[in-house]
Amino acid sequence: MSNPVPTTLSDLRAVPAFASVVADRVWRAWWKDKGVALTDLRARLDESFGPDPVPSTFVAHEGDRFLGCAALIACDVEERPLLTPWVAALWVEPEVRRQGIAVALMARATEAAFAAGHPRAYLAAETALAPYYAARGWAPVESDVDGLEIFARSRS
Repeated sequence: MSNPVPTTLSDLRAVPAFASVVADRVWRAWWKDKGVALTDLRARLDESFGPDPVPSTFVAHEGDRFLGCAALIACDVEERPLLTPWVAALWVEPEVRRQGIAVALMARATEAAFAAGHPRAYLAAETALAPYYAARGWAPVESDVDGLEIFARSRS
């Protein structure tokens, strides 16, 4: 692990200038190849500016330098609509990975779920990434749901 980058975690509502870069990273990572328009992804992201705790988006940054993001959304896996809320869209810029930023973002989104009164938060991961989440305290709930592993974290 290299030297940690000084990181601030902010709700996107407090740092709206990051919305374009968040939309770009999330779109490129998960939606572009599925034919979803960037404008459609941005419209979904803009829901995080509403008054409700779900959805919310959290940004890791060093001043005005974007480092990563994570979202708290109502549903991330269409096959499991009753499970809510979900930590989703976890992204950390490649040059600052392996410095604890992803863990901090997941914790911030999970804390927001608990603060909103939810007893559990869910997360979906590709099978290859399942060990990463399990090693960070996410409990497996279900396997191979449309090719994804479903995890949960409960309030302590």
